[in-house]
Parts: sequence; structure tokens; C-alpha cells
Amino acid sequence: MNFSNTKSSQKATSRIRELSADEETRRLAFVRERALRDEVSFLNDAKREGEQLGIEKGKKLGIEKNKRETAHNLLKLGVLNDEQIAEVTGLAVDEIAKLRIEDKH
Repeated sequence: MNFSNTKSSQKATSRIRELSADEETRRLAFVRERALRDEVSFLNDAKREGEQLGIEKGKKLGIEKNKRETAHNLLKLGVLNDEQIAEVTGLAVDEIAKLRIEDKH
């Protein structure tokens, strides 16, 4: 009977180990899955942030380009002085002076 108890104990211990291993495997799989979801979420957030920064930068560049084009056109008309063009475009007076020199070349 002692042999049988030992054999039963071994079976029970073995089964407990199997169940524990399965629980541990499930836990590890859950942790890994959660980490992967977090990583995907982080990358998606970073992508959206990068896109937004790119859009903002593009808008600023477009506005600056438009100001310079307007200044060039006003310089070609030859009606306004540098201070007036600066006031209309929002560019600095020294920037208008540089554009005036560029237009002469």
C-alpha cells in the first residue's frame, strides 16, 4: 500500500506541476500579449505624433513661402517701401531688404 500511495502521490504531484506549468504558460502568454499590444499602441501614438508634427511644420513652411512670394510681388510693383511690405507680409524689414537685393540679381 505504501508503494501505491507513493505512486498516487507522484501522479498527483506530476499533475499539479502540469497544471501549474499551464497556468504559468498562460500567465506568460498573457503578459507577452499585453506587452505586444502596449508596443503597438506606443508605435501608433508615435506615428500619429510624427504625422501631426509634419503637418504643423508643412503649414509653417507654406505660410513662410507665401509671405516671401507676396513680398517678391510687392517689390516688383515698386509702389511700397520695405517697411510697408514688412507690415503687409509680417516679414522683418531686413528680410525684405534681402529679398530686394535678390530680386535685383
